Amino acid sequence: VTASSGSDVTVKLHTTGEAVTVPSDGVSTMHQSSMDGVPDMALLTDLHEGSILLNLHKRAQAKEVYTFVGTILTAVNPYQVFDGLYGDEVARRYANKIIGELPPHIYSIANEAFMAMWDKGRNQSILIAGESGAGKSESTKHVLNFLSAVSSGSNSTVQAQIISSSPILEAFGNAKTVYNNNSSRFGKYITV
Repeated sequence: VTASSGSDVTVKLHTTGEAVTVPSDGVSTMHQSSMDGVPDMALLTDLHEGSILLNLHKRAQAKEVYTFVGTILTAVNPYQVFDGLYGDEVARRYANKIIGELPPHIYSIANEAFMAMWDKGRNQSILIAGESGAGKSESTKHVLNFLSAVSSGSNSTVQAQIISSSPILEAFGNAKTVYNNNSSRFGKYITV
């Protein structure tokens, strides 16, 4: 905020440096730590819509597509492939690690469910939600690939069948939309 006049304030936009006058009730102050960006939004000093969106924006600009909110993972679909973000080697790095020990990643969540399944001896669930084109199907594939990579002593034929079945499952009920070429018309429940 650079100036205040009655019920309006003039603010300097963080992204462009442009000065804009807006109603003061639409402006929230932020501590510098909230402006810098963090890998876990539970650590934001100021937690409101503006700080969340700024944090996700800053991380996406830095090609950090995953961000934690405690033990919840948010993902920003970059609509591009980043080399070295996925694969068996990356999966093995995340295996047996506690959430927060490594940077936020879909493998952190898959590992947490995998470890809890073994520790508690009970089934685990991972909820993947988002709008059309958000990357739900891709995230599901990454979870399955992680489980395949870290499952010791598993039958590789079974692993290949699980991963290759995803496109077949997606073919049922999908339709082209303005957002996505294969938009799903149903939820998926996969038991592994």
